[in-house]
Amino acid sequence: MKQLSCRRVLQAIHNYIVFFLVVAFAVTCCMVLFVTTLADSMGLVFTAENITDAAKLTFGNVILLTFVFSSIDRIRRKIMVERPVKIITQAAEQIMQGDFTVRVEPLKGVGLDEFNQIIHALNKMAAELSGTETLRTDFIANVSHELKTPLAVMGNYATMLQRPGITEAEKNTYAKAISEAARRLAQLITNILKLNKLENQQIFPKAEPYDLSEQLCQCMLHFEDLWEQKNLNIEADIDENIIIQSDSELLSLVWNNLISNAVKFTPEGGTICICLKTKGNQVVVSVRDTGCGIKPEVGQHIFEKFYQGDTSHATQGNGLGLALVKRVVDILNGEIHVESTYGKGSTFTVRIRRN
Repeated sequence: MKQLSCRRVLQAIHNYIVFFLVVAFAVTCCMVLFVTTLADSMGLVFTAENITDAAKLTFGNVILLTFVFSSIDRIRRKIMVERPVKIITQAAEQIMQGDFTVRVEPLKGVGLDEFNQIIHALNKMAAELSGTETLRTDFIANVSHELKTPLAVMGNYATMLQRPGITEAEKNTYAKAISEAARRLAQLITNILKLNKLENQQIFPKAEPYDLSEQLCQCMLHFEDLWEQKNLNIEADIDENIIIQSDSELLSLVWNNLISNAVKFTPEGGTICICLKTKGNQVVVSVRDTGCGIKPEVGQHIFEKFYQGDTSHATQGNGLGLALVKRVVDILNGEIHVESTYGKGSTFTVRIRRN
């Protein structure tokens, strides 16, 4: 506190001296010009006594004017500079301490527009940090939960495998359960890594011309065994030879996830329709199913990480698929939206520029 007080006193003295020198120079120049012009035009001759008296009076006026100007400047700085800086600094310190709820009200007054721009940026930063912190907390909690589930399954079945006298069929059942849990764990980690790279823009699109029609057909064939097991009707309305300039590897993530979800959520005997059309300089891909559909309150969160609206199928995924899809589409400057009727099915539509 003593150092701060001394610094303020020294600053005040410094400001006063600067104002004194400026005012003294300005007044002296004006007085010399005025007196010289007056003496030449009127033929006056000033004695040493006259000049001494005038100098003393002028010096006193300079001291008075300096005090007035420095006081006005001090008040101005207090209101226009120190107060806004103090408010912004206090808010910044709260943010540094982890309080992302802090918001600063815009300052009212003339000449404070620049500070209000800083305040607006500070409030926006606090809001972004608050959202990021919430996502980080939720992400850690969800990752921990998702990791614990397959690890617990693997641990339980590994213990059961060690029991004496189990049959060969039981061994195969337990080994299959461990293998499936390991697959889920590997898939979870792979998706987390992919999503992390996408969100941190560590994966950059490599735009190359390729046949989107052929890619969609290949993606559909990857799930042939699954749709045959569920006796699903597959309808394809795909225009041929649709060449686009985009990243085929990233887009394959989109199609595989959308088709996988359609197969997963469509009951036996249902229908999946995959459509590819062009509209101007865009290609429009839609994946429609006759599955369980999405409730309106669930539809608001389906692109969030780890969100699973249908918990009955939770063992078949980890809630990262649509988050990956949304991030890829955003990176490629595309659009995705979903239309769904609960109990009747859903349609996911993706729009991507051809070049």
